[in-house]
Amino acid sequence: MRTLLRFTGQSAVSLSLSALRPVRLSAVPSLARPRGVLLLPTAVARSPPRAVSFSSAGLAGKRPCEPQRRLVIRIRTPRRPSPPHHQPRGPALVASASGFLLVLAAALAASAYYTLRPVSPRAEALPDSADEAMTAEIAPGRPGNLTPEQEEKLKQLWKYIFQVCGVGQDLSSNAAAADSAATPEAAGDKAQEEDAKKSKKSRMSLFSRSKDKDKGKKDSPSEPEPATPAGAPTIVLDLKDGDADKYGQTKHFYETLASQSPESIRDTIWSMVKHDHPDALVLRFLRARKWDVERALIMLVSTMNWRATEMKVDDDIMRNGEEAALAAEKSSGGDAAAQKLGHDFMAQIRKGISYVHGHDKQGRPLCFVNVRLHRQGEQAEEALERYTVYLIETCRMLLQHPVDTATIVFDMTNFSMANMDYTPVKFMIKCFEANYPECLGTVLVHKAPWIFQGIWKVIRGWLDPVVANKVHFTNNAKEMEAFIPLKHIPKDLDGDEDWTYAYVEPVENENARMRDTATRDRLLAARAELYKEYEAATLEWIRAAPGSEEAERLKAARNDIAEKLRVGYWEVDPYVRARSYYDRIGVLQAGGKLNWYPAEAKQEGKAGSQEDEKKPATEVVSAAPAAVETSPDDVD
Repeated sequence: MRTLLRFTGQSAVSLSLSALRPVRLSAVPSLARPRGVLLLPTAVARSPPRAVSFSSAGLAGKRPCEPQRRLVIRIRTPRRPSPPHHQPRGPALVASASGFLLVLAAALAASAYYTLRPVSPRAEALPDSADEAMTAEIAPGRPGNLTPEQEEKLKQLWKYIFQVCGVGQDLSSNAAAADSAATPEAAGDKAQEEDAKKSKKSRMSLFSRSKDKDKGKKDSPSEPEPATPAGAPTIVLDLKDGDADKYGQTKHFYETLASQSPESIRDTIWSMVKHDHPDALVLRFLRARKWDVERALIMLVSTMNWRATEMKVDDDIMRNGEEAALAAEKSSGGDAAAQKLGHDFMAQIRKGISYVHGHDKQGRPLCFVNVRLHRQGEQAEEALERYTVYLIETCRMLLQHPVDTATIVFDMTNFSMANMDYTPVKFMIKCFEANYPECLGTVLVHKAPWIFQGIWKVIRGWLDPVVANKVHFTNNAKEMEAFIPLKHIPKDLDGDEDWTYAYVEPVENENARMRDTATRDRLLAARAELYKEYEAATLEWIRAAPGSEEAERLKAARNDIAEKLRVGYWEVDPYVRARSYYDRIGVLQAGGKLNWYPAEAKQEGKAGSQEDEKKPATEVVSAAPAAVETSPDDVD
């Protein structure tokens, strides 16, 4: 008899059993059973003490760069003399009790294995038969899949964002006036609640307007600088839990409030939304800061300042794009620094050091990095940083809901120390940890040579533990197939993907619509009205009672506006973003549609048209749709 069990549990195994004989625990073959399932024999009989053991590698298979763990269950049976008038139990009863204890021992052992082993995303990977259809499940912590506690955190963060951006101030003042007109008893109760909130540790103080602009230097380093623009909010944070600020974002937060107006911060936040759901963008920062609203606000505002003032992501990198870099490269007699910057930027694209093609088993876009093509010192540091941001932003354009992360594959084939460059690695780490939170799904380091071991120890020390746990090492296509369908693994990595990166140069006037400022301004004005509608609906949603019909109605209204923003973005996109390689070859299509194989689609279309031409005229006519009456009110 065999018993099928599924386990989860603790990692300690220590049992003392009796009436057991040696028995072998056999794992079901990996292709015939789901993960986490053991098939165990249960027939036993009385015997001397023995030990039963099994290897965890036999359960789940070998994993790259993971130690093999071996668990041993020692089952001891103390030899006791039988009492004078001992009557032995029946064999059926002995087998039943002993079998139960043996299964319990095996269950604890398997539980220990699954607790001790590192969790790998391949356990959640989609089966190959379903890799074409992206999973329709919405991951936790995303719009449409929030717990009540997470939804409350989202409301709090939106409230703070609105206060930083000066949104809904009139409504807030009306609410404050209503509170002041309440009964003395209610006012007293509210004062007690406010005192209790102020006494809490690591809580944000109430947002207020700076009244004393000539105030001297602060006693506490955590207080904001007094020199703030007119109308800017003053925010004081009391962060006492000792969390390290790795990238100095708290300082950047205060500097942003001191140097930028609420309106400019608001504009930068909305410019980053693009085709995303606004809640999806805000939730990225909450998840990255483990649902700490204060730190999420600091991170978000710091990121917006980085985008707008330091990197000029939307106003320079994405607006100018490849065409501007090519023009700067070809310019003669002009700025030599700008010419070199354009040349270095285009050199990375032409080489195919990094490119995006296909998706993994979770539907995430695949970004391949050919490390051997990079040589330290060949390109200027600024060009490397601009290209890195450009690639991340372009990859964002390729995300399809509900997927909101990407997978990076570092191809370390023929890697040598000449290819190692710590400076761009540090910048990339900072981008994903500080400025593009929750955008990285998985990192695969493929065919890393032995010399990379020491380098990895250094790099791992720079990584946040959450990011470090996303890194996996693979050595062949079979191991990589646990994450990526074989059909999307390139042939040079022993996969079946017969596709080669070949850069297509920018075409003259491909960005002609960007010169149509009248249409651009009209579309942006319509989009700005949607921003206001979303903000108004969000303010009402914040005030609505959780779980009420009104709250559900407002959530639906916000989702409708978010969908309008998504559709509207792709209308304005050609007027604000320069065309990329992926637009040029037809991967990224109108309306944000995605096709990894546009050339094949064109060939199929041509073949279909040729077949239609070969058909008799009567057949073609019969296939034509029936005429439909139209009226002047119809819109084409």
